[in-house]
Amino acid sequence: MKALIISADNFEDTELLVPYYRLKEEGIVVDIASIRKGKIKGKHGYEVEANKSFKEINPGEYDILLLPGGKAPEVIRKEKEALDIARHFFDKNKPVAAICHGPQILISAGLLKGRHAACYRTVADELKASGAIYEDREVVVDGNLITSRQPLDLPAFLREIMRKLHDIIRHD
Repeated sequence: MKALIISADNFEDTELLVPYYRLKEEGIVVDIASIRKGKIKGKHGYEVEANKSFKEINPGEYDILLLPGGKAPEVIRKEKEALDIARHFFDKNKPVAAICHGPQILISAGLLKGRHAACYRTVADELKASGAIYEDREVVVDGNLITSRQPLDLPAFLREIMRKLHDIIRHD
């Protein structure tokens, strides 16, 4: 099983690091992709290595896509390759987990119309304008889509991610 995290500088540190280490703890291979390979730095100073660029990603190799928040999604949503990666996951009905500002990438990819989703409160109006059904809850699961609002929601967010991944393992 393989997971893909898409991020860039100014990511929300806990929203990338907590899922990253939880997935690794589960024995899942995790790649971090960004605009270019190399170190990316979180809002609070943590650095992680983006071991792939968006251009190098073959989304067919991955089982789940994670979109952490912070200020990174505002930059990523302008990258065609990142939007194409997100569209692939939706086209193949693979799990997509987005937290905080992460859903902005899905909004730009045109993927949320009619979908139930949560996000950070400052993104809620944009989420609704995209045709999504906004829910102010710690985690919202709508088919393959898992969304949460903020770092405090990480326990519920990860619980649902792990539930979804265990379902995939059982059906393989």
